[in-house]
Amino acid sequence: MKNLRWEILIAVGGLALVVGLLLGQGPTPASDLSQPVQGGVYTEGLVGTLARLDPILDFDHPVDRDIDRLIYSGLVQFDSRGIPSPDLAQDWAVSADARLYTFTIREDAVWHDGEPVTADDVVYTFSLFQDPAYPGPADLHEFWDQVTILRLDPKVVQFELPEPFAPFLDYVSVGLLPDHLLRGVTVSHLVDHPFHTEPVGTGPFRFSSYLLEGSAIRGVSLEAFQEHVGARPFLERIEFRLYDTPSEAMAAYDSGLIQGFGSVDASILPEVLAHPGLSLYSARVPRIGVIFLNLAHAEKTILAEKQLRQALLLSLNREWMLGQVFPGQAVVASGPILPGTWADPEGIAPVPFDAQRAAEELDALEWTIPVGAAPGTPEYVRTHEDEILTLQLAYPDEAPWREVALLVQESWASLGVRTELVPTSPEAILSDYLEPRDFEAVLTEMDLSRFPDPDPYPFWHDSQIESGQNYSGFNDRNTSIWLEQARITPDLGQRAEFYRSFLHRFQDQVPALLLYYPVFNYAVDSSVQGISLGPVWDPSDRFSNVTTWHLLARRGEPVASPPPTP
Repeated sequence: MKNLRWEILIAVGGLALVVGLLLGQGPTPASDLSQPVQGGVYTEGLVGTLARLDPILDFDHPVDRDIDRLIYSGLVQFDSRGIPSPDLAQDWAVSADARLYTFTIREDAVWHDGEPVTADDVVYTFSLFQDPAYPGPADLHEFWDQVTILRLDPKVVQFELPEPFAPFLDYVSVGLLPDHLLRGVTVSHLVDHPFHTEPVGTGPFRFSSYLLEGSAIRGVSLEAFQEHVGARPFLERIEFRLYDTPSEAMAAYDSGLIQGFGSVDASILPEVLAHPGLSLYSARVPRIGVIFLNLAHAEKTILAEKQLRQALLLSLNREWMLGQVFPGQAVVASGPILPGTWADPEGIAPVPFDAQRAAEELDALEWTIPVGAAPGTPEYVRTHEDEILTLQLAYPDEAPWREVALLVQESWASLGVRTELVPTSPEAILSDYLEPRDFEAVLTEMDLSRFPDPDPYPFWHDSQIESGQNYSGFNDRNTSIWLEQARITPDLGQRAEFYRSFLHRFQDQVPALLLYYPVFNYAVDSSVQGISLGPVWDPSDRFSNVTTWHLLARRGEPVASPPPTP
């Protein structure tokens, strides 16, 4: 279990983000005295195609995930800080040895067809991950294959883990499927099952119909579910319309066909920013731009020197670099645990740009520049005992990575470090460089999406050096002890203390050069009120407070939301 975690991907796609409203603060309602009332239809444009509305099978389908977020719900949910709270579960208990998790399902939880939610639904849903034919990430199947699922009574289910694993709550936030409609259906048969023609969930909105153009599905219509266990939505209906390109979605907004965009692509960002009727909401997303350094490189032993790594980071004016490549689309990274979460302690700021201190660090290691050598000349390079200080930097050979790599090369040249750029395909970054540990430095991006728990163990624990995701070969016993303890301690307060120690140690040791956090952007017509957007774990998290969204209001005392249905 210790070596198993959701498969963390190395993302190398381009960014289409902006930093403008990073904390997700949208426009203030026009009047403090307006009181939301139920009614109205919100229509959103999504770019892409629909596969099937199924939370078990939507891993690689962002359009499906967006819609599934409204149709389905799980045992637990997470807020923008990554703190869990009950959803379909009334509560849960963790055993003293942190191996047994027992969930009690809410008595008032019902499916969209009126049937009660039971332990059978939980058993059925998670048994699908245990099926050898599960088509999703292999790590997820391997994880669930070690978990025993027990139905204790119609409303109580228990999960038995082979060993303590604090991030477990992440794994039970997935939307449940109805056993009473799918009993006996294996994951292989579920892929093309007719259930997907009219899916049934427990979320705040229920499936109403597909929107068709001829025989082609061009959207989905959802209606508010009045028996939702949380607050009743103000919106009467939400519709999603599908488009092939962001520009088509923008044209649809201009034509009055939609009121929002699932995400704002860079190609339409200028139009969105200039449009007086659109409100832009932005939030940090769980990805980190990074340069991995091979601390265990057999020949380039200088990478094992902490002072060299510190110098390389200090020489990067990251704020200026991001302004050149991602103007307003990313923020400087402070550490491997995302800011704004329960695990991120106050007081840990990004390492500042300091070219003078960077030079002093290399001077202390006796890497010197020839007397009289001028910056920008071939002679301006550091040497030590006739060895020239050079590094090979592999990077994905496409925008924006070329621009980032060139700026890194330029920054290190000003420090006297010669950088040989090695362009390669995005796919080869993982297979040809990181996994075989055949690199000196690699520019890439860590994707920590979908799961709110920080769990830095896979990337920085010493057990992951040989075949795990500790690509840097960071071998630090103190770090490994803190990460081990945090992984087996359910208490968030205690875990936060372990992570505080880890983050301070990381910033001192610099096992990798963290560059930036990207930002997700969401544009909605200003007529839609009640939206707030904090840090997101997946773009579909923009719907986390969808029950407060409203189009209609009347004068009166403001209220947060209508009371839940008894």
